[in-house]
Amino acid sequence: MATLISVLKQYRYAIAGFLLLVLILGYVAWDRGFRQLPQPDWVFADEDTRYKYGSIGAEYDAGIPYWIFQVLPRVFPEKLPGPGGYASLGVPWEEGHELPIGFAKKTIGFARVGNNCAVCHTAQYRLNGEDKPVFVPTGPGHTSNVEGFFTFLIECAKDPRFNAENILPQILLSTKLDWIDTLLYKYFIIPITRKRLLEMEYQFTWMFNPEYPHWGPGRDDPMNLTKYFIIGVEPPDDGTHGPTDFPAIWHLAKYKNTPNTDNPKRLNYAGDTWDAESVVIDSALGIIGAEPKDLNQFNATMVWLEQYLSAYPAPKYPLPVDADKAALGKVIYDKVCAACHAAVGDKVGRPLPIAEVNTSPERLATWGKDYAIKANRIVTEAGIARRGLVEEDPIGYKVPYLYGLWLRAPYLHNGSVPTLRDLLTPAQQRPTSFYRGYDVLDAANVGFVTSGAKAEAAGTYFDIQGKGNSNQGHEFGTDLPEEEKNQLLEYLKTL
Repeated sequence: MATLISVLKQYRYAIAGFLLLVLILGYVAWDRGFRQLPQPDWVFADEDTRYKYGSIGAEYDAGIPYWIFQVLPRVFPEKLPGPGGYASLGVPWEEGHELPIGFAKKTIGFARVGNNCAVCHTAQYRLNGEDKPVFVPTGPGHTSNVEGFFTFLIECAKDPRFNAENILPQILLSTKLDWIDTLLYKYFIIPITRKRLLEMEYQFTWMFNPEYPHWGPGRDDPMNLTKYFIIGVEPPDDGTHGPTDFPAIWHLAKYKNTPNTDNPKRLNYAGDTWDAESVVIDSALGIIGAEPKDLNQFNATMVWLEQYLSAYPAPKYPLPVDADKAALGKVIYDKVCAACHAAVGDKVGRPLPIAEVNTSPERLATWGKDYAIKANRIVTEAGIARRGLVEEDPIGYKVPYLYGLWLRAPYLHNGSVPTLRDLLTPAQQRPTSFYRGYDVLDAANVGFVTSGAKAEAAGTYFDIQGKGNSNQGHEFGTDLPEEEKNQLLEYLKTL
């Protein structure tokens, strides 16, 4: 009997020990793999900093482990477009910051890096090549090569050197990991990261289609991204390609409609979205690439972001303006441009039939009513309430407001016209190729410098012959005398 009691005690001790071990292992797994820590206080010191570096939740499913993110340019420098690591992708990068604008660092078990809206919607400019860049939150990120970033990550994952044997030593040169984190990186974090990046390649099938031109800096293919990443359309290349410039998202309050209006203002280039709330939510979901893990936190962040974007003003032109010439230009603007673009008009913010503007129709072909219905259903099923996407086939491009027009080059929805002066030139006489992504202002022509050795070194070659790259259409004001064009350009700088 005593022997049986002793055996039972030993059995209980063994069970208790096993359960304790399970609890310890479970805690370690939670602590090092899933425990979420708040971002540091400096991220929330002011609204602009929060916009540039605050998390919107992308680190859970679309994030890259921080230390892998840091060492990839050292391990695979040849897969970047040039020297300088991630800076070669044109991402806006403030001095003194460890990450570019639009890259949020957050600890969820281990430090991760995810994108936010600022990576595509922060403009930068310089008055000359020797100046430091000025960064404008909510502006169009005309230098950011998002396609290059995705391509770099995927090409790294396809390389057989993407393994713990090569990457872990580089991480240990940069930081000290304890034995638990070392094992996690070696056996879990590095292999899983590679696996997820390789899976992402399939969803980007159309982006890698050699028959389509590269997006290049300052552009993406937004509705195809929605189709293939949110809706899950198969196969992820239906023959459409609609490269589109990153828009300015400042002063979204201008899109607020009078209740029950018959012809409401819309957002997105083709008027695909009903209101600012919807476009903010849908854009964030596109970055996250999955349902939000914390719906309450996501909703709170979206409320803050919409308020921030609604109130943020368009920037003023940074150089002197000839007031007399601008006053004459205002008269020309009222005669030639205001019928469509006047802020109080009935056309601005609404789609204009493609036959009236005659710009490239390729962006319109990427989207339609059925896709909008499916996307709205998916978002609703995720428990997110918003008015959503317009459940109609697009008819043309939305007439844009012209606030901050001087900083929104290149022009047209696809960024195919380098400067405003070029836009006032007959389509057949516009440049057929130029370099996108250089950030020095072209004050004479209103836009950015797009030719010359420095523009070629910093930018990416753009050719209007590529699918979706046409520079045709919008031939308004092209017959004005040269002096009147100069006057109009001077006025447009003031908007």
